[in-house]
Amino acid sequence: MQAELAADALRAANAEADVAIVPITTAGDRDRSKPFGEIGARGVFVKEIEEALLGGRIDVAVHSAKDMTSTDTEGLALGAYLPREDARDALCGAGGLRAGMRIGTASVRRRAQLLALEPELSVEPLRGNVDTRLRKRGERGLDAVVLAAAGLDRLGLEGEIGHRFEPEELLPEAGQGAVALQVRAGEEGLVAALDDPETRRRVTVERSCVARIGGGCLAPVAAHHDGSVLTALVADEDGAWIERRSGDDPAALADELLAATAALRA
Repeated sequence: MQAELAADALRAANAEADVAIVPITTAGDRDRSKPFGEIGARGVFVKEIEEALLGGRIDVAVHSAKDMTSTDTEGLALGAYLPREDARDALCGAGGLRAGMRIGTASVRRRAQLLALEPELSVEPLRGNVDTRLRKRGERGLDAVVLAAAGLDRLGLEGEIGHRFEPEELLPEAGQGAVALQVRAGEEGLVAALDDPETRRRVTVERSCVARIGGGCLAPVAAHHDGSVLTALVADEDGAWIERRSGDDPAALADELLAATAALRA
């Protein structure tokens, strides 16, 4: 779906462009059962695509910005961000949280914040694409699953959403809701016409903050810029504590969170 969005945007920007979609399977796609920690760190959905880009097999890589590592890969550049869609997390199967619910998610970020909101939840690991996770909700008797709202909207599955969590409830992953177009360094002109400056501004500071904190798929870390203020958090995986800060400077925000976290763990 994201590749099709990018391809359509490229064709609209240049009617003469010869655009073909090249499917590439990543480590995260191949293994939909193991936890991320058993497959690799953040980037399990981008590594093979980046290798194809560096090797010249493709000219533009299309990623969910939230799946990318928080630092750029040598030799590659983020040439454009498509306009950001809904960055929020969505609860599918229920209209809200209540004690005793069984909820599926593979994200430690979501797990930490869900348990902070309702400690009596049972949060169970659940991986797979959107359709698979929605199907497994019924097969496993889960009360709900948590997915990215943008992905559901793009697939026309917004009817599955019972509740969209505001960032004050569940702070989104850095880059969530944004599609990033990656190119080889020096070839940014291939996609420059598609770049949305406001999305780039927000996602850049989110990624910068997470990079300084050192977050990734295995760390309960989040950052979201709402257009005026950047908010970031670090949490205990079981939701026992959450440190959240808001401000303008991503580096200062990250340092505050690191200091607060170190104090809690001392």
